[in-house]
Amino acid sequence: MADVKKFIDEIKGMTVLELNELVKALEDEFGVSAAAPVAVAAGPVAAAPVEAAEEKTEFNVVLKAIGEKKIDVIKVVRAATGLGLVEAKQAVEKLGVVKEAVPKADAEKLVADLKAVGADAAME
Repeated sequence: MADVKKFIDEIKGMTVLELNELVKALEDEFGVSAAAPVAVAAGPVAAAPVEAAEEKTEFNVVLKAIGEKKIDVIKVVRAATGLGLVEAKQAVEKLGVVKEAVPKADAEKLVADLKAVGADAAME
């Protein structure tokens, strides 16, 4: 039982980014998803045809390059994500996904804000 308590104490000391990496690693290792299960309503199967290509409604905002104004980029990331200063700095330095599953309008605004301070960002 002491090992479980030690493990929980270790998790308590992790940053949000470290916890996110841990969850992804566990999902990959065990082939599971941490997403909440979705209930499927029972009904006629052929009630309505499914569109061939549904429009994507959620996007990931990806930081590709910081640019010359690193502090301004950190401020934008911090404001958009709610991360602490250290976590926002780490996220910016790491590059990659800054915010996941963002509605299209919010993702476009965040990308525009990042570009306004000289960063290279995109929606995926």
